[in-house]
Amino acid sequence: MSTHAPVLPIWSCGGCRLPRPCRTRRRELRAEYADAPVSLALYLGAYLVQAAEDMPWAPAGALHRRFIGWTRQPPEVQQRSAATIPAEPDRHERHQAG
Repeated sequence: MSTHAPVLPIWSCGGCRLPRPCRTRRRELRAEYADAPVSLALYLGAYLVQAAEDMPWAPAGALHRRFIGWTRQPPEVQQRSAATIPAEPDRHERHQAG
């Protein structure tokens, strides 16, 4: 079992005190669910629901990125910057691109 377990109800990491799941736990989860990415998303989705109940003030989008969004990134992108999430182009830029 990982030492990077969640500290509830604030959902920080018990091992490093970063927001849970931290970089270390993400790496562990990727290894554990290497052949089952859908199962990983379902597992993390359950945590997302629990975290949303524990932290009703947290924006839904931020919780989604924190618990599930990182699973869609290749591991090498995550290692470069676990905290940075690319910004979506604003509506004007999307309109010009399309």
